[in-house]
Amino acid sequence: MTDLTTDRLLLRQWRDSDREPFATLNADPAVMEHFPAPQTREQSDALIDLNIPHLDGRGWGLWALEVKDTGEFIGFTGLNVPTFDAPFLPGVEIGWRLSKGAWGNGYATEAARAALAYAFGPVGLDEIVSFTATTNLPSQRVMQRIGMVHDEAGDFDHPRVEEGHSLRRHVLYRIDRAQWESTK
Repeated sequence: MTDLTTDRLLLRQWRDSDREPFATLNADPAVMEHFPAPQTREQSDALIDLNIPHLDGRGWGLWALEVKDTGEFIGFTGLNVPTFDAPFLPGVEIGWRLSKGAWGNGYATEAARAALAYAFGPVGLDEIVSFTATTNLPSQRVMQRIGMVHDEAGDFDHPRVEEGHSLRRHVLYRIDRAQWESTK
């Protein structure tokens, strides 16, 4: 498993001590505003349990995110293989979820840049996608800051969000290796 570091952040393997603050983060209505519902403790723990073997086995996944100076766990950032059916898949997505107290510090952008560098470097991927509900403008701004481009033709109705739900429509962003290299 590879840890990634930035000037201020450590992207690392999950620890048991992350479970409680991660469950609190996933239960926060503000953090989960652009998801159909907050997560239960069991759902939160299952996400950790899913990512531990991904990080150990293939060396990448959704890394736990820690502020280096304080050791504070603030959420996750990383790479994931979506398991639903959509025209732009198969592929690898980049994503993040940070505690409300960590918002506004540039942490999501900083960590996402490290994850992209790893994806296009050691992992050797050719393209990364990201998607979110059309209402999630903060995440879309992060996508734009890391060089991703909105693929309007790829926007889609998320098959795991109930039909008629206000969060069903998603925007799709993409970045390929050449685009990423031009932003370095």
